[in-house]
Amino acid sequence: MTTPIDLTETRRMPGTTFSVVVDDGPDYLSMPKGMATYQAPLLPEPELLEGCTAGLELLRNCKGPCRDIASAGRTVLDLGPLDLVNRRLVDQTLGEGEVSVIEQGLQGTRAQETRLAGVWRLEVPASATARDELIEVAEIPRFVRESAFIGTIETIAPVAHLADGVMNAPALIAEIEAKVAEWRPGDSAHIINLTLLPMTEQDHAYLDERLGRGHVTILSRGYGSCRIVASGIRQVWWVQHFNSDDRLILSTLEVTDVPIAALAAQEDIDDSRDRLAEILEALG
Repeated sequence: MTTPIDLTETRRMPGTTFSVVVDDGPDYLSMPKGMATYQAPLLPEPELLEGCTAGLELLRNCKGPCRDIASAGRTVLDLGPLDLVNRRLVDQTLGEGEVSVIEQGLQGTRAQETRLAGVWRLEVPASATARDELIEVAEIPRFVRESAFIGTIETIAPVAHLADGVMNAPALIAEIEAKVAEWRPGDSAHIINLTLLPMTEQDHAYLDERLGRGHVTILSRGYGSCRIVASGIRQVWWVQHFNSDDRLILSTLEVTDVPIAALAAQEDIDDSRDRLAEILEALG
């Protein structure tokens, strides 16, 4: 089905907040209410594309890097030179996907995955009043790895007196510090499943206070959601999975460069390449 280009602005760059959630007792998971899936964009008729050469060329330039992200690395395309009609074509074609990223405490860069996995829409501050808008083709925008742990630490100073109720958190801190010291680029993630551990409310509060926050928050929406937050300890991430009722069902700490839940897998990027090829063929 094809329609004229929609000139209504539909993109959004949501921010996220993070909090440690402690379940008060046993509960039952809700039945699935729905899951986000790929939906093909509504495209303009080919005869309505006069003047959209620049937008079509940018879309073609997104397709090539999707072939092999591992070897191609990142590809960045600038939306700045596009006029209104070409910008709307790109907006309508790429749409909005499930993953959003915000950088906090630094420049304030934001990213939103498009409906094509591995193709990201970025807003990068260029000045106090202006932002550059870019397309980046990558498993995750580069600023995530570059910015998440700027100014963070690798070890945590000991606490002289523990609050009442703190039981297992100090041992977890020691485990985290040891794994951070061992970690090297390319290593598999070390995952601590907090959901399966006997953790008190005071343990959660202790971890939250001692680990602190880094500079990147990632929210992935689908069936339920996944919230990923860089901690104040290098290479340590909070990862929380929620069901469709926003109830916490899995909480972990991961020692890695970026949790795999945030990354666009190569097979999904392959699908993006095929879908983009179909879109470009339909556009003529």
